[in-house]
Amino acid sequence: MGKRVAVVLAGCGVFDGSEIHEASAALVHLSRGGAEVKIFAPNIEQRDVVNHLKGSPAEEKRNVLVESARLARGNIQDLAELKASEFDAVIFPGGFGVAKNLCSWAVDGKNCTVNEHVNATLQAFHSAKKPIGLCCISPVLAAKVFPGCEVTVGQDKNIDGRFPDAETASAIAELGCKHICKNVNESHVDKANKIVTTCAFMCKAPLHEIFDGIGKMVQEVLKLA
Repeated sequence: MGKRVAVVLAGCGVFDGSEIHEASAALVHLSRGGAEVKIFAPNIEQRDVVNHLKGSPAEEKRNVLVESARLARGNIQDLAELKASEFDAVIFPGGFGVAKNLCSWAVDGKNCTVNEHVNATLQAFHSAKKPIGLCCISPVLAAKVFPGCEVTVGQDKNIDGRFPDAETASAIAELGCKHICKNVNESHVDKANKIVTTCAFMCKAPLHEIFDGIGKMVQEVLKLA
């Protein structure tokens, strides 16, 4: 029987929701790994809505659960209904929606608050010693909730202009966590906390390299499950 994995989304679209390629890559690799997947998102209003064609704010309101349903092909549940006891692992794809809707990192940085249902989900899986997979900006959730953990968001310096958000590593360190430098096609496993992270689009890299890195993350999560 395949591992049961919950995937938590933050909307639909890189600038105000879940990064679509990352979510899709995670789901493809989970499928290839024989996992049984259920998708969740918080039933809350998005912090903002971005016109992805223009890259500018849109004067409208959208719901995180409703937008995430686009990626889930309609088969999705309210995050408040997620029970860690029914799953072997949980995975959070990235995208600005994580930093805007699942927590307030986009506005408050290391002083952010984490959505109550996101926090409860992370705490429940961690307490049950079940693995947590995070990619792109999502590792900041673990850094905020689990002081002392180890995560990667890629590199801590903007090497060759490929890591424009390298300062995130410093903010993670300021939270009392250890940032591990990794390439885009690698993942890091914090064995003590069963937290697996990869940088994905925190690195400017070809899509197939990001896809492969997420694959490494998923493989390690399934190994730990």
